[in-house]
Amino acid sequence: MATLPGSRKVNTVLTAWLCLILGGGIALTSNASDFALATAAPLAIAGAALLMFGLSMGEENEADPGSVADWEPDSTKMPDAGRVMFRVDTTLEPPIRTSILCGRCGKVDWAEGQKPKSHTCSECDTLLWESEEE
Repeated sequence: MATLPGSRKVNTVLTAWLCLILGGGIALTSNASDFALATAAPLAIAGAALLMFGLSMGEENEADPGSVADWEPDSTKMPDAGRVMFRVDTTLEPPIRTSILCGRCGKVDWAEGQKPKSHTCSECDTLLWESEEE
């Protein structure tokens, strides 16, 4: 199983804490037998070393602004759930753009700015939504 991008520091620190807890737990619950101490001591030492290493890791790299700006949702059809389904994604940083995926035909339309009040698919002419002004 691959780790998520940018999560190595978190995974290392969590593994370190797990080693420390297991090592301490083995040492405290085993009546100090030689085998238990031979297992618990290296596990706890490895946990301490991993914790220091994980906390000293640098910050994760930020996403490339170019690749974020070029992102586009997959053009796939969505199952019909009694009405037309659609997906709307809006960027949070400038330039603000909104992608609208029509679930009926799989076409992706783009709109500048926030989500529009209504949208009709440019491919199949299906009204995806229409917001009434309040």
